[in-house]
Amino acid sequence: MTHDDRYYTDLATAFVLGRARDGTVPGLPVELAARQHGLTANERERVVAVGIAAGLRLHRFKRTASLPRVRRVLGILKNLDPTSLLDIGSGRGVFLWPLLDAFPDLAVTAIDRDPGRITTLLTVRQGGLNRLTAEVADVTRMPLADAAFDVVTFLEVLEHIPDAPQALAEAVRVAARFVILSVPSKPDSNPEHIHLFSEAAVRDMFVAAGAASVNVSYVRNHLIAVARVGDR
Repeated sequence: MTHDDRYYTDLATAFVLGRARDGTVPGLPVELAARQHGLTANERERVVAVGIAAGLRLHRFKRTASLPRVRRVLGILKNLDPTSLLDIGSGRGVFLWPLLDAFPDLAVTAIDRDPGRITTLLTVRQGGLNRLTAEVADVTRMPLADAAFDVVTFLEVLEHIPDAPQALAEAVRVAARFVILSVPSKPDSNPEHIHLFSEAAVRDMFVAAGAASVNVSYVRNHLIAVARVGDR
C-alpha cells in the first residue's frame, strides 16, 4: 500500500511543506520544499515519506473508515453544493480532512477555540492549501459578518457549550443559506458533554435563532439537523 492510499496526501503534503517554511524538515530536498503547487503524485509521495521519517505527526491525515455521521453530512453537502463553508469547532479534523478531500475547490474557513489546533490548520495553509483559512474564535461571539458563508457546519460541538442557544444563533447569523448541526442523540460517557438535546429542543433553538425551516434525521446515536436560514 502506498502513502497515497493511506493518507489524504494533498493535505499531508501541505502540512510537511508548511513545516518546512517554519524551519527545516530533515531530508526534504530544497527543490521540493520551495514548491507548493504542481507536484506530481510521486513527488507528493516523496514529501509524505520524508515527513514520516522526520517524525512529523502525519497520523492526523490518515484515511480511516469515515464515521456514519461524517458520511451523512458529506452527502448532504453534495446536494447543497456550497460556494463557501464555515466549519465551527474543527478540532482534530475528523470532519474537516474528509471535507477538504471531497470538495477540492471549496473555500473553507475553520474556527476552533484551541490555538494548537488552529496552528496545525495554518501550517497546512502555509504549505499551499490556500483555500483553507483558520482562526481562533469563540462561537458565541464570532468576529464574522452576517451571512458571510454560504453554508455553516456545526458538528459535535454544541453539546459542549454552556450557552448553546447563543452559539446556535451565531451559526445562523453567519450563514447565508444553511446550517448543518450534529449532536449526540443518546446519553454517553463523555464528561465534556454538558447537554443532551432532543429533536424538539433543536428545532426550538433554530426557530428562535431565525431559521426558516429545519429537517432532522438520525444516524447511529446522532441527530443531524439541516436548517434553512431565512430567505437568503
